[in-house]
Amino acid sequence: MSPTQPDSDRLDRFLLPQAAVRGVRVHLGDTWAQIRSRVDELPQQAAILLGEAAAASALFTAHVKVDGRLSIHLRSDGALRTLFAECTAKGTLRGIVRLAEGTDSVPADLRQAGKGATLAITIENPAHGQREPVRYQGLVEMASESLSGAFEDYFLRSEQLPTRILLAADDDAAAGLMLQQLPGSDGDADGWNRASTLFDTLTPAELLGLDADTLLHRLFHEESPEAMGGRELRFGCSCSRQRVADVLTALGREEADAAVIDGQATVRCEFCGQAYHFRQDDIDALFTTRQAPMEAPPGLQ
Repeated sequence: MSPTQPDSDRLDRFLLPQAAVRGVRVHLGDTWAQIRSRVDELPQQAAILLGEAAAASALFTAHVKVDGRLSIHLRSDGALRTLFAECTAKGTLRGIVRLAEGTDSVPADLRQAGKGATLAITIENPAHGQREPVRYQGLVEMASESLSGAFEDYFLRSEQLPTRILLAADDDAAAGLMLQQLPGSDGDADGWNRASTLFDTLTPAELLGLDADTLLHRLFHEESPEAMGGRELRFGCSCSRQRVADVLTALGREEADAAVIDGQATVRCEFCGQAYHFRQDDIDALFTTRQAPMEAPPGLQ
């Protein structure tokens, strides 16, 4: 069990100037509790994966331009059907896990996630003057047993930057630490090797249990770490009546009409539980004002 952190629910960026390495640390306490409270009782390994994915989604917003939201999405036909976590530019997080019916465990090794399993990182930014947001998506190879290893491989391939990532979660907290070699850096030749060696001494229990200052001092005090600012994180859902209307429109008129029971259709957000109600005349108006069908999304976004 992780003790309460005075600096929990935060993202903190730092720099190891002599080694020419940048880093970010994320710790989630109440935010993780809020995410957990909104999903069904989960097998331990499924809950760990959800916490790790939530921490990772926040980590990755530190070094990429995110004006909208960044999400991590794993889908498979195995026991773990869906793993989804999202962090927005405002620092709000949400996440969900869906398991195959009758499943009471998921594999600890991601390489056993199931045939056709895919893991993606998606950045969705608002488009100026356009209705549809701009999406950038990268597929993560499922060649590592852990999310940490899979994401390390992804950043090395996609950005050609050496990257180290450690993710951890337990009942009380979820956390992550990421190091990256600065692009085009002129630091000493051994800087990355030193930082990586020190990184390897960190345990998941320390990542979950230490505050940011103690963690950075214990690991990198010889590298004179410099704080580069951070921000608070919290649970938040980006669902809205408009997004639900988009989902109903994407389903098509026949299915939207079939959802109307006793005079109204009720759609409940699977992330936060908010219920949205549409009367029959609301449904009629959706298909009167929207002529072009949209591709149906996989679920309520």
